[in-house]
Amino acid sequence: MPSRDGKFLRGASMSSGGGLGTEAETAIEDPVLGERIRGLRKRRKMTLSQLAESCELSTGYLSQIERNLAYPSIPALVKIARSLGVTVQWFFAGASPVAQEEHGYVVRSGNRLKIQYEHGIIDELVTPKMSLQVEMIYTRLPPGTESAESYVNAADGVGFVLSGELDMWVGERHFHLYEGDSCSYSSGEPHRYKNSSEREAVVIWAISPPSF
Repeated sequence: MPSRDGKFLRGASMSSGGGLGTEAETAIEDPVLGERIRGLRKRRKMTLSQLAESCELSTGYLSQIERNLAYPSIPALVKIARSLGVTVQWFFAGASPVAQEEHGYVVRSGNRLKIQYEHGIIDELVTPKMSLQVEMIYTRLPPGTESAESYVNAADGVGFVLSGELDMWVGERHFHLYEGDSCSYSSGEPHRYKNSSEREAVVIWAISPPSF
């Protein structure tokens, strides 16, 4: 599985359904996500097994995520967030400083808060305020990657393909999107997507109200 700098994490491959893979030999270089999940779980006074049961994931898989030995799938992180009483937005992280006069108004390309999922899919938050009524996410999907398991948001969403191609499933409907195409889903509609092409796909998502 590729990390942000293109290196591979050996033995850390898992299915999107949350199955446990081989113990990773190399820890994830950016440990923020696992630490934030573990910290929030402990503040909620939940054991690892209680959280695993609540979000219908295996204890071993969740343990690997918390110990920074594996990236979660997108549906897995959605389940974890809901079980902990937050949205996925809570787990975005970054370390770059923001100029005081730009705080809450401007997001520079190098300062975006990020989450990395399994297989190298990366979400970057491009909205500057967590309190806005719309959430915009810049997603990069390497060739062949996908959110294999459908999930739902308590919000309406629109995805715009900035480059590459994207297969999108909304309920039972399937759409193949090309650069410049967009697709929407309504609150509660299950959806999933895949980059089945041989080049990276870049998608911008607008979600309102913020619930991802």
